[in-house]
Amino acid sequence: MLSRNAESLFWASRYMERADTMARNLEVGYRMSMMPAKNGGYTSEWKSILTATSTLQQFQESYSEISEENVESFLVYDNSNFSSIRSCLRMARDNARQVRTAITRDTWLAFNQAYLEFKDFDDSVENRVDLPTICDWVKRQASMVRGAFINTQLQTDGYSFFNLGYYVERADNTARSIDIKYHVLLPTIDMLGGSIDNYQWSTLLRSLGAYRSFHWAYGGEYSPDRIADFLILNRSCPRSLCYCIEKITLHLEQLCSSYGKYTPAQTHAMRMLDELRTISVNKIIANGLHEYLMQFVQENNHLAERIGESFLFGER
Repeated sequence: MLSRNAESLFWASRYMERADTMARNLEVGYRMSMMPAKNGGYTSEWKSILTATSTLQQFQESYSEISEENVESFLVYDNSNFSSIRSCLRMARDNARQVRTAITRDTWLAFNQAYLEFKDFDDSVENRVDLPTICDWVKRQASMVRGAFINTQLQTDGYSFFNLGYYVERADNTARSIDIKYHVLLPTIDMLGGSIDNYQWSTLLRSLGAYRSFHWAYGGEYSPDRIADFLILNRSCPRSLCYCIEKITLHLEQLCSSYGKYTPAQTHAMRMLDELRTISVNKIIANGLHEYLMQFVQENNHLAERIGESFLFGER
């Protein structure tokens, strides 16, 4: 496969997954904002979302107040924000169009439909669709793209490049979603484990579509250590960091076998996977959950860079 086609498949899936996760993060903020705020710490759920998605500085350059209305404008509709849902859907469709002959008709239609239907949404404040509705719509569109690709695409090298982008992005987004909960943890230790704290953790699981799966795996005790274990180390949870890195390693092995060469990306992924398989959630929490998540995000970004270098992304 030409490197430019591989790169377009990689980024088409990344941008679609990013739009999906942005919708899920906004859903977390919306649900948590309905709970009473406490003094001290991160009392603004909307600020926590901007912080965890690394968009706070850019937001403050354009908006004077952190409010639901402004955050929604920035993260859903703002063309100047490359991580907004509108921007992600546009760039996902543009990358899919560049490889139109390398993807099935069903996959292209799913990308194109998401882009065209979103253009019909009115972004004026007085006529906007309510936030939960737009979040649900984005999640459905992302599922349609994913389903169309899995069910109709040949499982050749293009299939692997698409999935590499998907799992690299999902790993990054899961880490950032957990970090949102870190930023809105209640400021006093006596409140930890209380009704509000438990509500926030269960909201995080629901936003990731993992609420019932967690219950099957761990029962009904929504403690921070169990949820962190589930979303970081559980090898059966399709959104966990360990699961995503396992899938990345698998697809890199398939590509390396097809092309007959071993790449730096594969070495990097195997090292990350070995660390995830050997560390315990107790050690993660003892050393700092936030610090661990941010370190993982950096390593995952380096992995994406190694993939690009290994398969000559940018070589047009």
